[in-house]
Amino acid sequence: MSDDPLETGGHRRAGQIAFALGFVVLAVVLVALLGDQTVWKNKVKFFAQPRFWPAVGVIGMAVFGALHLKHLPRCRLSHYDLREARVWFEAVEYALWFLVYVWVVPIAGYLPTTLVFAPLLTWRLGYRSQKMLWISVIFAVVVVFKSVLQVKIPGGLVYEYLPGGLRSFFILNF
Repeated sequence: MSDDPLETGGHRRAGQIAFALGFVVLAVVLVALLGDQTVWKNKVKFFAQPRFWPAVGVIGMAVFGALHLKHLPRCRLSHYDLREARVWFEAVEYALWFLVYVWVVPIAGYLPTTLVFAPLLTWRLGYRSQKMLWISVIFAVVVVFKSVLQVKIPGGLVYEYLPGGLRSFFILNF
């Protein structure tokens, strides 16, 4: 028997309702988008229609997801469910950080963006000392991208405002 408070009777219960609700909502959204994302062609057999099999799949997801949700042993969200959902969201959080980074690099340039994001992510991971923040910047800028990967990253739009020689230096190196 586990000591995990989220587990009862040898089965993990926390998060089941949150997962089932999220799954049903996603399935309903996909069903709603079927008309925009698939086509119905004239003079094509019913089972060969481009819309048929995706519709079978997403409608099945919605129906079976709703049945699963209905037959769950608990029908209310508890604080354990919300805690479990928060853990799932933490995984998404870092993907969002990466998307924002990728969106900002063409605007602000690789170097300024990395100088901001590397310490921010290091801080978010729980490292609070200045030493760790500097190590993250040096590691991200020099070791990973420039030395190991030898990545040629396009300059940011802000580099266009620098004087001639300095602009070329920043575009080539940062």
